[in-house]
Amino acid sequence: MYNVSMRMMHIKEDAEDVVQDSFIEAFNNLSSFRYESTFGSWLKRIVINKSINQLKKKKIPIVPIENQMYHIKEETIDVPQELDIKKITKGIGLLPTGYQQIITLYLIEGYDHNEISDILGITPSTSKSQYHRAKKKLIEIIKTL
Repeated sequence: MYNVSMRMMHIKEDAEDVVQDSFIEAFNNLSSFRYESTFGSWLKRIVINKSINQLKKKKIPIVPIENQMYHIKEETIDVPQELDIKKITKGIGLLPTGYQQIITLYLIEGYDHNEISDILGITPSTSKSQYHRAKKKLIEIIKTL
């Protein structure tokens, strides 16, 4: 859970606070756990929501682009065959905060665009367009590293 929060918060102390608050909330609300998923995935959702709320409190923008129509065309992006995990991690760290959140939730945490839209309070199409833009930007950054 610490790693989940750390990928979003980027500051060790903030991530630790979020994880601690998440465990407290989970155990205080244990009676509301409905066994529809594993306890770990339920707790992970709490950690992600608390991380996002903490970022909002710090007024770090999520790069909203609601109320706009974007058409994502299928394009081929020249991706290097062998990517160093350190370059990818560094590249993700250089992305704007909103892009980092989308990449982290989609690629690393495994959420789909509908779940991401619920978590971030955006539309699924915004999540998809942000993901495609973030991926394209990440590839550009990695090529320069």
